[in-house]
Amino acid sequence: MTGAGTDAGLSVASLHVYPVKSLGGIAVADGWLGPCGLQDDRRWVVTDPDGTFLTQRQIPSMALVSVAWSPRPAPDGAGGLVLSRPGHGALAVPVPPAGAARHPVRVWRDTVPTVDAGQAAAGWLTAVLGRPCRLAYLHDVAARPADPDHAPPGSVVGFADGFAVLVTTTESLAALNRDLPPPVPPLPMNRFRPNIVLTGAPAWAEDEWRLLAVGQARILIVKPCSRCVMTTIDQHSADIPHPQEPLRTLARTRRAKGGVMFGQNAVVVRPGRIAAGDPVTVLEQGPSNLLPA
Repeated sequence: MTGAGTDAGLSVASLHVYPVKSLGGIAVADGWLGPCGLQDDRRWVVTDPDGTFLTQRQIPSMALVSVAWSPRPAPDGAGGLVLSRPGHGALAVPVPPAGAARHPVRVWRDTVPTVDAGQAAAGWLTAVLGRPCRLAYLHDVAARPADPDHAPPGSVVGFADGFAVLVTTTESLAALNRDLPPPVPPLPMNRFRPNIVLTGAPAWAEDEWRLLAVGQARILIVKPCSRCVMTTIDQHSADIPHPQEPLRTLARTRRAKGGVMFGQNAVVVRPGRIAAGDPVTVLEQGPSNLLPA
Protein backbone atom coordinates (compact mmCIF):
# COMPACT_ATOMS: atom_id res chain seq x y z
CA MET A 1 0.00 0.00 0.00
CA THR A 2 1.45 3.34 -1.03
CA GLY A 3 0.88 6.87 0.06
CA ALA A 4 -0.66 9.50 -2.21
CA GLY A 5 -1.03 13.22 -2.24
CA THR A 6 -4.13 15.32 -2.76
CA ASP A 7 -5.75 14.51 -6.08
CA ALA A 8 -6.02 17.87 -7.81
CA GLY A 9 -9.68 18.70 -8.14
CA LEU A 10 -11.01 15.64 -6.28
CA SER A 11 -13.97 16.76 -4.18
CA VAL A 12 -17.38 15.85 -2.82
CA ALA A 13 -20.01 16.32 -5.53
CA SER A 14 -23.00 15.42 -3.33
CA LEU A 15 -24.10 13.68 -0.14
CA HIS A 16 -27.13 11.43 0.31
CA VAL A 17 -28.94 9.99 3.29
CA TYR A 18 -31.59 7.25 3.24
CA PRO A 19 -33.31 7.45 6.62
CA VAL A 20 -35.47 4.37 5.91
CA LYS A 21 -33.78 1.50 4.12
CA SER A 22 -35.06 1.27 0.52
CA LEU A 23 -37.40 4.28 0.75
CA GLY A 24 -36.64 7.66 -0.81
CA GLY A 25 -33.34 9.38 -0.19
CA ILE A 26 -32.49 12.94 0.87
CA ALA A 27 -29.67 15.01 -0.64
CA VAL A 28 -27.93 17.00 2.10
CA ALA A 29 -25.47 19.86 1.90
CA ASP A 30 -23.46 18.62 4.85
CA GLY A 31 -23.63 16.20 7.74
CA TRP A 32 -21.89 14.43 10.56
CA LEU A 33 -20.09 11.28 9.43
CA GLY A 34 -19.90 8.94 12.42
CA PRO A 35 -19.06 5.26 12.92
CA CYS A 36 -22.51 4.25 11.59
CA GLY A 37 -22.24 6.51 8.52
CA LEU A 38 -23.89 9.81 7.69
CA GLN A 39 -26.17 11.18 10.39
CA ASP A 40 -29.48 9.27 10.49
CA ASP A 41 -28.66 7.12 7.45
CA ARG A 42 -30.69 3.88 7.45
CA ARG A 43 -31.68 4.07 11.12
CA TRP A 44 -35.18 2.85 10.14
CA VAL A 45 -36.23 -0.32 8.31
CA VAL A 46 -39.48 -1.67 6.86
CA THR A 47 -40.13 -5.30 7.78
CA ASP A 48 -42.72 -7.96 7.22
CA PRO A 49 -44.77 -8.94 10.31
CA ASP A 50 -42.23 -11.53 11.43
CA GLY A 51 -39.35 -9.03 11.44
CA THR A 52 -37.58 -9.83 8.16
CA PHE A 53 -36.38 -6.70 6.38
CA LEU A 54 -38.01 -5.63 3.11
CA THR A 55 -36.46 -3.72 0.22
CA GLN A 56 -37.17 -2.67 -3.33
CA ARG A 57 -35.97 -6.11 -4.37
CA GLN A 58 -39.34 -7.45 -3.22
CA ILE A 59 -41.41 -4.24 -3.47
CA PRO A 60 -40.20 -1.81 -6.18
CA SER A 61 -42.88 0.72 -5.17
CA MET A 62 -40.91 1.43 -1.99
CA ALA A 63 -38.95 3.84 -4.21
CA LEU A 64 -42.07 6.05 -4.43
CA VAL A 65 -42.31 6.68 -0.68
CA SER A 66 -40.62 10.00 0.06
CA VAL A 67 -38.97 10.65 3.41
CA ALA A 68 -38.43 13.98 5.15
CA TRP A 69 -37.21 14.82 8.64
CA SER A 70 -39.50 16.35 11.22
CA PRO A 71 -37.74 18.08 12.80
CA ARG A 72 -34.25 18.06 11.30
CA PRO A 73 -32.22 15.45 13.25
CA ALA A 74 -30.49 16.45 16.44
CA PRO A 75 -26.71 15.86 16.61
CA ASP A 76 -27.36 12.25 17.62
CA GLY A 77 -29.48 11.69 14.52
CA ALA A 78 -32.69 11.12 16.49
CA GLY A 79 -35.18 13.16 14.44
CA GLY A 80 -38.64 11.92 13.52
CA LEU A 81 -39.85 11.28 9.97
CA VAL A 82 -42.59 12.35 7.60
CA LEU A 83 -43.46 9.63 5.08
CA SER A 84 -45.46 10.54 1.98
CA ARG A 85 -46.57 9.20 -1.38
CA PRO A 86 -48.74 10.91 -3.99
CA GLY A 87 -52.33 9.78 -3.60
CA HIS A 88 -51.74 8.47 -0.08
CA GLY A 89 -51.07 11.63 1.88
CA ALA A 90 -48.38 11.90 4.54
CA LEU A 91 -47.71 10.46 7.96
CA ALA A 92 -45.53 11.91 10.71
CA VAL A 93 -43.62 9.21 12.57
CA PRO A 94 -41.92 10.18 15.85
CA VAL A 95 -38.87 8.33 17.04
CA PRO A 96 -40.20 5.56 19.29
CA PRO A 97 -38.99 5.76 22.90
CA ALA A 98 -35.94 3.71 23.71
CA GLY A 99 -37.86 1.84 26.38
CA ALA A 100 -40.64 0.69 24.04
CA ALA A 101 -41.11 -2.97 23.18
CA ARG A 102 -38.15 -4.50 21.40
CA HIS A 103 -38.70 -5.80 17.90
CA PRO A 104 -35.90 -8.08 16.60
CA VAL A 105 -35.23 -7.49 12.90
CA ARG A 106 -33.42 -9.88 10.59
CA VAL A 107 -31.11 -8.23 8.05
CA TRP A 108 -29.23 -10.83 6.03
CA ARG A 109 -27.35 -12.92 8.62
CA ASP A 110 -27.87 -10.49 11.49
CA THR A 111 -30.62 -10.17 14.07
CA VAL A 112 -30.76 -6.58 15.27
CA PRO A 113 -32.60 -5.26 18.37
CA THR A 114 -34.92 -2.45 17.28
CA VAL A 115 -37.96 -0.62 18.62
CA ASP A 116 -41.25 -0.88 16.74
CA ALA A 117 -42.59 2.43 15.39
CA GLY A 118 -46.20 1.61 16.21
CA GLN A 119 -49.47 0.70 14.57
CA ALA A 120 -50.06 3.99 12.74
CA ALA A 121 -46.82 3.60 10.77
CA ALA A 122 -47.49 -0.09 10.18
CA GLY A 123 -51.01 0.59 8.90
CA TRP A 124 -49.95 3.42 6.60
CA LEU A 125 -47.09 1.44 5.04
CA THR A 126 -49.30 -1.64 4.67
CA ALA A 127 -51.85 0.40 2.73
CA VAL A 128 -49.24 2.19 0.60
CA LEU A 129 -47.12 -0.87 -0.24
CA GLY A 130 -49.93 -3.37 -0.57
CA ARG A 131 -48.68 -5.99 1.86
CA PRO A 132 -48.41 -6.29 5.64
CA CYS A 133 -45.52 -4.19 6.92
CA ARG A 134 -44.07 -2.72 10.07
CA LEU A 135 -41.53 0.02 10.67
CA ALA A 136 -38.68 -0.30 13.16
CA TYR A 137 -36.04 2.09 14.50
CA LEU A 138 -32.46 1.40 15.56
CA HIS A 139 -31.66 3.18 18.84
CA ASP A 140 -28.35 1.40 19.45
CA VAL A 141 -26.11 2.30 16.51
CA ALA A 142 -23.42 -0.06 17.83
CA ALA A 143 -25.73 -3.08 17.80
CA ARG A 144 -24.81 -4.41 14.36
CA PRO A 145 -21.18 -5.09 13.39
CA ALA A 146 -20.05 -4.54 9.81
CA ASP A 147 -18.95 -7.56 7.80
CA PRO A 148 -15.89 -8.82 9.73
CA ASP A 149 -14.45 -10.46 6.61
CA HIS A 150 -13.61 -7.00 5.29
CA ALA A 151 -14.11 -4.30 7.94
CA PRO A 152 -11.68 -3.63 10.81
CA PRO A 153 -12.74 -4.87 14.27
CA GLY A 154 -15.22 -2.54 15.92
CA SER A 155 -16.75 -1.30 12.66
CA VAL A 156 -20.53 -0.95 12.78
CA VAL A 157 -23.39 -0.46 10.34
CA GLY A 158 -27.06 0.47 10.60
CA PHE A 159 -29.48 -1.06 8.12
CA ALA A 160 -27.26 -0.65 5.06
CA ASP A 161 -26.53 -4.03 3.54
CA GLY A 162 -23.01 -4.43 4.88
CA PHE A 163 -21.05 -1.24 5.52
CA ALA A 164 -21.62 2.27 6.84
CA VAL A 165 -20.72 4.26 3.70
CA LEU A 166 -21.04 3.77 -0.06
CA VAL A 167 -18.76 5.90 -2.25
CA THR A 168 -19.26 6.45 -5.98
CA THR A 169 -17.80 8.84 -8.56
CA THR A 170 -19.43 10.88 -11.30
CA GLU A 171 -16.74 9.78 -13.78
CA SER A 172 -17.39 6.08 -13.23
CA LEU A 173 -21.12 6.62 -13.79
CA ALA A 174 -20.31 8.47 -17.00
CA ALA A 175 -18.13 5.56 -18.12
CA LEU A 176 -20.91 3.08 -17.39
CA ASN A 177 -23.42 5.22 -19.28
CA ARG A 178 -21.13 5.30 -22.32
CA ASP A 179 -21.11 1.49 -22.30
CA LEU A 180 -24.89 1.06 -22.08
CA PRO A 181 -26.39 -0.18 -25.36
CA PRO A 182 -29.15 1.71 -27.17
CA PRO A 183 -31.98 2.31 -26.45
CA VAL A 184 -31.01 2.37 -22.76
CA PRO A 185 -30.73 6.05 -21.72
CA PRO A 186 -28.03 7.33 -19.38
CA LEU A 187 -28.79 6.33 -15.81
CA PRO A 188 -28.85 8.77 -12.88
CA MET A 189 -26.72 8.17 -9.82
CA ASN A 190 -29.78 7.46 -7.70
CA ARG A 191 -29.97 3.97 -9.21
CA PHE A 192 -26.96 3.15 -7.01
CA ARG A 193 -28.05 4.87 -3.78
CA PRO A 194 -24.61 6.18 -2.71
CA ASN A 195 -23.85 8.20 0.40
CA ILE A 196 -20.82 10.12 -0.87
CA VAL A 197 -20.47 11.01 -4.55
CA LEU A 198 -17.01 12.24 -5.54
CA THR A 199 -15.88 14.01 -8.68
CA GLY A 200 -12.55 14.92 -10.23
CA ALA A 201 -10.87 11.51 -10.69
CA PRO A 202 -10.49 9.20 -13.69
CA ALA A 203 -13.24 6.61 -14.10
CA TRP A 204 -12.75 3.61 -11.80
CA ALA A 205 -9.88 5.28 -9.89
CA GLU A 206 -11.77 4.36 -6.72
CA ASP A 207 -10.73 0.71 -7.19
CA GLU A 208 -7.23 1.69 -6.07
CA TRP A 209 -8.17 3.96 -3.17
CA ARG A 210 -7.72 2.71 0.37
CA LEU A 211 -7.81 5.65 2.82
CA LEU A 212 -9.49 8.99 2.10
CA ALA A 213 -9.63 12.27 3.99
CA VAL A 214 -13.05 13.84 3.38
CA GLY A 215 -13.71 17.10 5.20
CA GLN A 216 -12.93 16.46 8.86
CA ALA A 217 -13.39 12.70 8.50
CA ARG A 218 -11.38 9.77 7.25
CA ILE A 219 -12.87 6.71 5.58
CA LEU A 220 -11.32 3.35 4.79
CA ILE A 221 -12.31 1.69 1.53
CA VAL A 222 -12.89 -1.98 2.34
CA LYS A 223 -14.38 -3.65 -0.77
CA PRO A 224 -16.17 -2.96 -4.05
CA CYS A 225 -19.95 -2.97 -3.91
CA SER A 226 -21.74 -5.82 -5.69
CA ARG A 227 -24.94 -4.68 -7.36
CA CYS A 228 -28.39 -6.26 -7.49
CA VAL A 229 -31.72 -5.85 -9.28
CA MET A 230 -32.41 -2.60 -7.40
CA THR A 231 -30.20 -0.87 -9.97
CA THR A 232 -32.79 -1.73 -12.64
CA ILE A 233 -35.59 0.17 -10.83
CA ASP A 234 -36.38 3.73 -11.89
CA GLN A 235 -36.38 5.58 -8.57
CA HIS A 236 -38.98 8.10 -9.74
CA SER A 237 -41.55 5.72 -11.24
CA ALA A 238 -40.71 2.30 -9.69
CA ASP A 239 -40.79 0.92 -13.25
CA ILE A 240 -38.15 -1.46 -14.58
CA PRO A 241 -37.74 -0.10 -18.11
CA HIS A 242 -34.79 -2.28 -19.15
CA PRO A 243 -34.79 -5.35 -16.88
CA GLN A 244 -31.26 -6.44 -17.73
CA GLU A 245 -29.57 -3.06 -17.40
CA PRO A 246 -27.25 -1.89 -16.00
CA LEU A 247 -26.39 -5.35 -14.65
CA ARG A 248 -25.70 -6.89 -18.06
CA THR A 249 -23.30 -4.08 -18.97
CA LEU A 250 -21.61 -4.23 -15.58
CA ALA A 251 -21.22 -7.99 -16.08
CA ARG A 252 -19.20 -7.28 -19.23
CA THR A 253 -17.02 -4.56 -17.76
CA ARG A 254 -17.02 -4.90 -13.96
CA ARG A 255 -17.42 -8.58 -13.11
CA ALA A 256 -15.25 -9.60 -10.17
CA LYS A 257 -15.20 -12.05 -7.32
CA GLY A 258 -18.53 -11.61 -5.52
CA GLY A 259 -20.57 -10.16 -8.38
CA VAL A 260 -20.73 -7.17 -10.69
CA MET A 261 -19.40 -4.03 -9.07
CA PHE A 262 -20.18 -0.33 -8.98
CA GLY A 263 -18.96 1.90 -6.16
CA GLN A 264 -16.89 1.15 -3.10
CA ASN A 265 -17.95 0.23 0.43
CA ALA A 266 -16.22 2.10 3.24
CA VAL A 267 -16.06 2.37 7.01
CA VAL A 268 -15.42 5.46 9.09
CA VAL A 269 -12.08 5.46 10.89
CA ARG A 270 -12.18 9.11 12.02
CA PRO A 271 -15.58 10.78 12.49
CA GLY A 272 -16.10 14.35 11.43
CA ARG A 273 -18.27 16.81 9.56
CA ILE A 274 -18.27 16.65 5.78
CA ALA A 275 -19.92 18.84 3.16
CA ALA A 276 -20.60 19.00 -0.54
CA GLY A 277 -17.65 20.76 -2.16
CA ASP A 278 -15.10 19.53 0.38
CA PRO A 279 -11.73 18.64 -1.12
CA VAL A 280 -10.79 14.97 -0.85
CA THR A 281 -7.31 13.60 -0.28
CA VAL A 282 -6.29 10.06 -1.18
CA LEU A 283 -4.01 9.19 1.74
CA GLU A 284 -3.33 5.58 0.78
CA GLN A 285 -3.85 3.58 -2.38
CA GLY A 286 -2.92 0.19 -3.76
CA PRO A 287 -3.67 -2.23 -6.58
CA SER A 288 -7.22 -2.58 -7.87
CA ASN A 289 -9.47 -4.36 -5.36
CA LEU A 290 -11.55 -5.96 -8.12
CA LEU A 291 -10.49 -9.57 -7.66
CA PRO A 292 -10.86 -11.96 -10.60
CA ALA A 293 -14.23 -13.71 -10.70
